[in-house]
Amino acid sequence: MKTPFLIPSFTLAFLKTEAGSGFLLAACALLALLWANSPWAGAYFGFIDHPIALQIGAWRVEESVLGWTKEGLMSVFFFVVGLEIKYEAMRGALSDKRKLALPVIAALGGMIAPALVCLAVNAALPHGDARGWSVPTATDIAFALAVLAMAGKGLPPALRVFLLTLAIVDDLGAVVIIGVFYNNHFDPPYIAALIVLLGVMAGLKYRLRGKGLILAYAVLFAAVWCVSLPAGVAPS
Repeated sequence: MKTPFLIPSFTLAFLKTEAGSGFLLAACALLALLWANSPWAGAYFGFIDHPIALQIGAWRVEESVLGWTKEGLMSVFFFVVGLEIKYEAMRGALSDKRKLALPVIAALGGMIAPALVCLAVNAALPHGDARGWSVPTATDIAFALAVLAMAGKGLPPALRVFLLTLAIVDDLGAVVIIGVFYNNHFDPPYIAALIVLLGVMAGLKYRLRGKGLILAYAVLFAAVWCVSLPAGVAPS
């Protein structure tokens, strides 16, 4: 059977692999970098700043293309990766709590140690500015996974899960820091609704199985995302 759009079948097969998706992400990042620093940079920034609205009845959310990528697509990404880590923690390579503790402790050390160094160095300077203590906290998990995917065949599965868990915990820590130290507002009723929805998601695994659980998770994930925005919590 011929592949449509004149794309060779082996190319599509490669793009469906983890390594292929990693190379595709790297290529898109390089293209964006070149475009943003080219004479056509205005068109690039106009594209990522272009507003797109989503409205259902009285509920309306408007974000730029960049905003939808950060708050929308990355939320789905974190949700899927989180489910993978949950599986590894329940039945896979991280089912041993000692193995799970190691990447968590490593991630916490990677967040706390640079912050302490930054604070100590700026405290010793005559005109130090400690506001940058949180800059080294976040790991770009999407690119970390892309690198892991491209080098995946040469890595033991346990190491891949370790690095995946470390990157996720590090990013979750960054989300907490942003929410606590850099957020101007929290809406208590929405925060309460968010906690209830997350509690329902946590309890569903004891009630549902198979496709019913997947469908319920998908619906509740959408509800959590919608509540997170007005609650003042970054979904991703």
